[in-house]
Amino acid sequence: MRKCAGPGSLSRRGLLGALTALTPVAAVPVASVHGSASAAAEPFAGLGEASVAAFRRAWDAYRRLAWGRDELRPLSGRGADFFAPGHTFGLTIVEALDTLYLMELDEELDAAVRWVKDELDLDQDVSVQVFEAIIRLVGGLLSGHLATRDPALLDVARDLADRLMPAFLVSPTGAPYRYVNLSTGAVSGRHNHLAEIGSCITEFGELSRITGDRTYYDVAKKALRAVCERRSRLDLLGTTLDVETGAWTGTTATLDPPADSFFEYLWHGWKLYGDEELRTWYTALTAGIFRHLADRSTGRLWFRQAEMRTGRATGQVQSELTAFYAGLLARSGRVAEGESYHDSWTDVLGAFRLPPDLLDYRSLRAWNPSYPLRPEYVDACLSLWLVTGKELYRERAREMFDRQERYCKVAGGYTVVREVTASPMKLGDLTPAYWFSENAKYYYLLFAEARRFDYGSGYLTTEGNVLRGLRAPAPAPGGGGPVGK
Repeated sequence: MRKCAGPGSLSRRGLLGALTALTPVAAVPVASVHGSASAAAEPFAGLGEASVAAFRRAWDAYRRLAWGRDELRPLSGRGADFFAPGHTFGLTIVEALDTLYLMELDEELDAAVRWVKDELDLDQDVSVQVFEAIIRLVGGLLSGHLATRDPALLDVARDLADRLMPAFLVSPTGAPYRYVNLSTGAVSGRHNHLAEIGSCITEFGELSRITGDRTYYDVAKKALRAVCERRSRLDLLGTTLDVETGAWTGTTATLDPPADSFFEYLWHGWKLYGDEELRTWYTALTAGIFRHLADRSTGRLWFRQAEMRTGRATGQVQSELTAFYAGLLARSGRVAEGESYHDSWTDVLGAFRLPPDLLDYRSLRAWNPSYPLRPEYVDACLSLWLVTGKELYRERAREMFDRQERYCKVAGGYTVVREVTASPMKLGDLTPAYWFSENAKYYYLLFAEARRFDYGSGYLTTEGNVLRGLRAPAPAPGGGGPVGK
């Protein structure tokens, strides 16, 4: 689930001045050494077509069996709700908007945009998880708007963001409550997790940039400040904060959930908006992570859990979600460490057919043997390929693509695995909506010549939504308007 620009210099420019400071300081390069679409040559070009075919397989099943529902259950052939039972937001449709655009599936994109404009109902009396609503729905609607240039999608994105704002505005600390009711604005969940507090500055920052209303950026920045100013003297953060008192209620320092994407959004905010304070926080926290969490005792780089105030080691479990960190390290200038950490996860693939959701990294024993179609290992492949130019990372992505085809493919598309250690594997019954935004997109960008994506300036959020670098489609013979109009 993660993505941002690669390393590079930006002139010093904060966000304390006029609203125009919310424009990017400079281009936000994903690739530091290469990255043109022409780099996608054989033998990977054939896999570009295969990645589109895989997407179409799952998308067609979703359209046939669960259209308008949040997610597809491909084995039972029905839809499922993500945020709350009995309340749907067409999550898969929203998550797929920019993937459809990149893959040039314009008829499908038109149908998806029509559904959002005609059917998506935000005025539902239900409490939703603020973090998930921002990275999935707000981010998906924004990338859909940037792809199609349809103002209606921007209007819906802003409407949703406004409905989520009470979680930030009524908090005494500025760190958001975990839930908000979309109809009443009532907030709940005072004990919020690190990633959920701090993973919104790109989505809200883009809303500010596009609309000219800096309120969205300001509340996102205030949430990050509420956490960073409460770091320990070791430059470590806990996992859970009481947003009313500012007290840490979870004091374990970790890169794993529920902390993970907090760190990448500090880097994202710096790269997109040149906010020097965000880079300062990111640099300090990264130094703390390497001083107190980095563990090379196995001959590979892993990251332990520790008590945030003392640095005392408390655990040696790693989540596959944390594989994203290999790409973030490379993009933020720690290329050798990023490559080393990706090597660690590649070792896991030597021990398991699919990476388990949780493992003891010293013994490589699965703590949670499920594989929820996680995209993080391939996400890091994309980042490392763009930063280093090494074909090794496309080779690794190809291996994961082959394993997806071998172990997760079903008649209704692709499904999660409940137990990767069983033989044969025990399957679950879900195609997560993020598969359409992340897995499918990462494979396509790695293997295809994505004509509608600028590999040099592209930016993808933690949920894989493209907020920078979308190219306009080539004009059709005889003219015609942009997609989605």
